[in-house]
Amino acid sequence: MELDLTINSKRRYENFIKRVSESKTVWGLENEDGWSVCESNEYEDTEVLPFWSDEAYARQCAIKGWSDYKPSTIPLEVFMNNWLNGMNEDGLLVGVNWNAKLIGLEVEPYDLLKELEEALKK
Repeated sequence: MELDLTINSKRRYENFIKRVSESKTVWGLENEDGWSVCESNEYEDTEVLPFWSDEAYARQCAIKGWSDYKPSTIPLEVFMNNWLNGMNEDGLLVGVNWNAKLIGLEVEPYDLLKELEEALKK
């Protein structure tokens, strides 16, 4: 089961890189207080900001504690230049294309930035 989750999480991560490189748009969940954030599943005392490649993926996570959040877009260039650098400085992780159970990869902002830069060169 654990391996399955890891494989699916990696697939969703790769899909995120591909889709946002094409669409030039990243999706997050936002309410009047700001963007969705949660505790890391993997690291103690670390917060994760989740982002998705598609509105539908973001929307399926706007449940339970996040039911008052709405999918919101961020231009990819702004995400790469402002968000990822800021998250890196703040010691936050990026949750990438999490599923409705909020399971998915948690990656270092700088690592995601490098992958996106590579994908955009292709």
